Amino acid sequence: MLPLLLVALGAAGALLLVGAVSPWWWCAAAPLLALAALGARDLTQRRHSVLRNYPLLGRLRFLMEAVRPELQQYFVENDVDGRPYDRNVRSLVYQRAKGADAEEPFGTERDVYADGYEFLQPSMRPVEAPDEPPVVRVGGPDCTQPYDMSLLNVSAMSFGALSSNAILALNRGAALGGFAHDTGEGGLSDHHLRGGGDLIWEIGTGYFGCRTAEGDFEEREFADKAALPEVRCVSLKLSQGAKPGFGGVLPGAKVNAEIARVRGVPEGETVVSPPYHRAFSTPRELVRFIARMRELSGGKPTGFKLCVGSRRQFLAVCKAMLAEGVTPDFIVVDGSEGGTGAAPLEFADNIGTPLTEGLITVHNALVGTGLRDRVRIGASGKVATGSDIVKRLLQGADYTNAARAMMFAVGCIQAQRCHTNTCPVGVTTQDPRRVRALDVPDKTERVRRYHRATVHGASLIMASMGVRHPRELTPHLLLRRVGPTTVRSYAELYEWLPSGVLLAEPPPSWVADWTAADPDSF
Repeated sequence: MLPLLLVALGAAGALLLVGAVSPWWWCAAAPLLALAALGARDLTQRRHSVLRNYPLLGRLRFLMEAVRPELQQYFVENDVDGRPYDRNVRSLVYQRAKGADAEEPFGTERDVYADGYEFLQPSMRPVEAPDEPPVVRVGGPDCTQPYDMSLLNVSAMSFGALSSNAILALNRGAALGGFAHDTGEGGLSDHHLRGGGDLIWEIGTGYFGCRTAEGDFEEREFADKAALPEVRCVSLKLSQGAKPGFGGVLPGAKVNAEIARVRGVPEGETVVSPPYHRAFSTPRELVRFIARMRELSGGKPTGFKLCVGSRRQFLAVCKAMLAEGVTPDFIVVDGSEGGTGAAPLEFADNIGTPLTEGLITVHNALVGTGLRDRVRIGASGKVATGSDIVKRLLQGADYTNAARAMMFAVGCIQAQRCHTNTCPVGVTTQDPRRVRALDVPDKTERVRRYHRATVHGASLIMASMGVRHPRELTPHLLLRRVGPTTVRSYAELYEWLPSGVLLAEPPPSWVADWTAADPDSF
């Protein structure tokens, strides 16, 4: 490479001499001079070995590395193997959001004989789909303001992680479509409140929007905001699927004056939510805190969200519910496959229980302790299609939440730059120039259309299975291929506890965890 650099320097020198004769030669001299200067810098710098040995040419490696995700997504991956969402799913969301035809010709592209392939069981006697999709009444015996939840809602995404226009479009879409919008843990912003949609106000470990100067929970501020008519439910975030036990991270580049005001934090500084709550430290204290939040909110549905870890710890919470005579109105189970704007790779890839196992664990624990009829279960984590909704209802959920699919509906292209403040479509950025690219009226309609078509799709699937209402769904109706010639239903693959069995005679597989569970210690 050194001879090549010397040639560039020589050519640039010759062009400089000729440039004295005619100024037009500068058109060629300027680029060569720039390349020569860059090559000289590459030779003398000490940070990148590849540039020191291969000046100029080594920069092609960095260029190819920078565009690799786009090349992979658009030219390399096939329609069903992409991650986190494959092209077929993304296209389905885009088409439904635009109100376009979402049918596909020529049959499925998926390998239906591959291990792990799952399918729903149709009925020989289908039924008519209902004109209006069913809703789920959320509110236990201690709730005085129950809420009718849609089968699909906007999952937790904070203002700050998402742009103002994205939040407003999601909220207005929820208002038009009659479904709920979870605020995420970043507090209640004007963009959440002026869209007219029903809100689930999420309170995280940072207590943003209801915190003291020291970062503790502030009851009076919480009560004032929870009383707002737009706030229909209150959710306490214990952990998040993509980073359980890590807390939240909002890069300082995104913390503008408005976000700082909403959250009550310094402007321009990275915001890190603690990994644990300061308001409680035991299962019993958690249950009491839920009851206190419900009381402060005026009796609105109050619950918590978690990514399941230890089954023993969740059983300890169930024991605390029994001991205190207090239950949450809902529990949202977040799967480890859930998304986030920023998280360490080790957490996203290795920590937490996937949604299927987490959902079945929570459902079984509540059934086994006789508490299931008092608590509604929400499921979040890679829910995007009608079949996703039906599968989660079969596995124990009462309703579902979607985050990334809703982002697709407002224009997300899965560029995976959520943490850089350079989102190319204005969804996950606070850069005003990029945010303006997201047209709120257009994206509002897209959110509404996507929700309506997806819930309708779930209703059609249930009707094809001979099911008139979600409560008729059973684990027998979802099957998985576990070998070349073997298919098992979820009723066979997983253990399903009878009501109250943990209080009478726990099954052998649950005895150790149930015995060790302590309502006074996690």
